[in-house]
Amino acid sequence: MKNRKLFYRFFSVILLILFGSPALFAQSMDGSQISNILQIQQYERAIHIMAMLLIGFGFLMVFVKKYGRSALTATFLLVSVALPLYISLKGLAIFESRSEIEQLILAEFGAASLLIAAGAVLGRIKIYQYLILGLIFIPFYILNELVVVNDYFHFVGKVYDTGGSIVIHSFGALFGIAAAISLTSKKDMEIPIESDATTDKYSVLGSMVLWVFWPSFCAALVPIEAIPHTVVNVFLALCGSTLATYFVSVKLRGKVLIADIANAALAGGVAIGATCDFATHPQAIIIGLIAGVISTVGFAVLQSKQQNFHKIVDTCGVSNLHGLPGIFGGLCAIVVIQGIDAGSQLKGIAVTVAIAVISGLISGKIISYFGKTKELYNDVAEFKDAA
Repeated sequence: MKNRKLFYRFFSVILLILFGSPALFAQSMDGSQISNILQIQQYERAIHIMAMLLIGFGFLMVFVKKYGRSALTATFLLVSVALPLYISLKGLAIFESRSEIEQLILAEFGAASLLIAAGAVLGRIKIYQYLILGLIFIPFYILNELVVVNDYFHFVGKVYDTGGSIVIHSFGALFGIAAAISLTSKKDMEIPIESDATTDKYSVLGSMVLWVFWPSFCAALVPIEAIPHTVVNVFLALCGSTLATYFVSVKLRGKVLIADIANAALAGGVAIGATCDFATHPQAIIIGLIAGVISTVGFAVLQSKQQNFHKIVDTCGVSNLHGLPGIFGGLCAIVVIQGIDAGSQLKGIAVTVAIAVISGLISGKIISYFGKTKELYNDVAEFKDAA
């Protein structure tokens, strides 16, 4: 009996070693088996990303007191237009051939960037205008992806941006800010964006959903052997930004502001994206800490000054959550990744900024021709059951 128990324990340890380590497990299998396992894992991460898009982003944006129905509906519509449009345009074979599940993940990345852009103008356009925003945004997003990620024109060079700090987060934020220039009136700047205890709680719930699934976003397309390291790095960066957000918020505001926790706590996930599969664990938490400081200072100090300077309203503060931390993350790659071409990394950031701003200005102008909602930040403008 004693020998049998010893055997079971030994056998269990062997199973844990073989099946608990993706890298070791992958080495014992042929190429087709590894490919099948990778696709199954990519499917699971694609579902996680979808939860981020609909539940995470959706509830993060319901902080506006009387705009919850509109924010959730806009999220639904933006994702629904982004995915098929991206996949259809990629079907033109401009890019390299990829599996269907990889194409879906790339489309989800585009949808995430679109939701970020929409956050800048949230509450100031009609529901159907979000659809127009999506139809214009995705082709420009693909153009930037083509130039920066794929280096289609052999101009930029190799850019390191695994989790999309530059091409997803910064691009979406800068596009939205530029679009807001044409979609913000002087009257808009005088109308306060109100929240209450209930909407704030839902917003933090959305933030927590994003927090939990962020590693799947960054690790969605990394090699199977790099997944564990990437996942740990992303969580460490998020821990760093969450801790930094609390302390900096208390320091700058006297007491912590729940809006800081809901937003700036995610800055570590934004910033670690460019180096999530390269950074060491200490580097990851340091990147997260600095990103949390940058984002919280942005919300507490810079946002009002930026909005007055540009004469805009950035409803969700996307420049402070996605814009600045995204660029910071892209710059971190120059320090973190050995052998990187700093010139190519800087060109990738510069090209992304240029395409985002120019296309955002064009898009905002086009959308402005379709009129303006009469009731800002209020569901009653378009929802029959809104009080």
